[in-house]
Amino acid sequence: MATSPLSAATHRWEADPILTVEHLFMRFGGLVAVNDLSFNVGRGDITALIGPNGAGKTTVFNCITGFYKPSEGRLALAHNRAPTPDELATVTAIGERALVGTDAAVYLLERMPDYRVSGEAKVARTFQNIRLFTGMTVLENLMVAQHNALMTASGFSLKGLFGLPGWNSAARAATEKAKFWLEKVELLDRADDPAGDLPYGAQRRLEIARAMCSDPILLCLDEPAAGLNPRESLELNTLLRMIRAEHGTSILLIEHDMSVVMEISDHVVVLDYGTKIADGTPEAVRNDPRVIAAYLGVDEDAVEEVEAEIDEIEAQSGATS
Repeated sequence: MATSPLSAATHRWEADPILTVEHLFMRFGGLVAVNDLSFNVGRGDITALIGPNGAGKTTVFNCITGFYKPSEGRLALAHNRAPTPDELATVTAIGERALVGTDAAVYLLERMPDYRVSGEAKVARTFQNIRLFTGMTVLENLMVAQHNALMTASGFSLKGLFGLPGWNSAARAATEKAKFWLEKVELLDRADDPAGDLPYGAQRRLEIARAMCSDPILLCLDEPAAGLNPRESLELNTLLRMIRAEHGTSILLIEHDMSVVMEISDHVVVLDYGTKIADGTPEAVRNDPRVIAAYLGVDEDAVEEVEAEIDEIEAQSGATS
């Protein structure tokens, strides 16, 4: 039997992380929303960040995408390969937000404002509550996502005003990209309709298409299946697999729909009250007693009993190995 490039003991998130979250803390006064969180997102993986309501998932997203500045911790995004410890130490020591020009191209997201996280580091996101420009057309929503590139091509409006060739070429390319993604999300026939007129599930797909128009290497999706019916959830699974397979985009998603998580995820990280309680494959996480306890909402004494049982099992396993 042929062996896979990565053995069962070596996953992409261990061997080739695109995002490394290290000792992340986020405090709001006396409230610790994220508590010493560390995990990796594998290059080319679909990684799910799950947990009960109030576990701190969206706070983690806000730290990664620059909406919040972490109280402590490092968020290292590597474009081409995982940086070496020396490269990370270099960019940290010199106080820069990125080390560009090497094949590593590492970005320290905790040092970057949100517009640079999107524009330079190439991290895009969607939100739990849909944030489309409902008065604009479907096509215009995707053109807005390419605003920065179009402004640069227009010489900040001068070339656009005079209709110079460079601007015309960039405008055509942006339109073609928008149409490409509208076709992928099956909305090309609604291109001229107001985005607010679309059904809920179509608006979800449009928001993902808009994010992809910024050419992200990491796509962060906050509850993309929220409010979808079973058929729409299946369509979402197909879309996310296509984005990963055809465009090489790594995906990090928050999701409460466990059917989606277990169907498409390569890697699952579980939070409870801001603390990581599990990290592994969907199968391993689904059977983890700590995860079961957290989702069932058992009291602290029951959780301690579960953890004691786990420790006993691990001790017996170590004794027999």
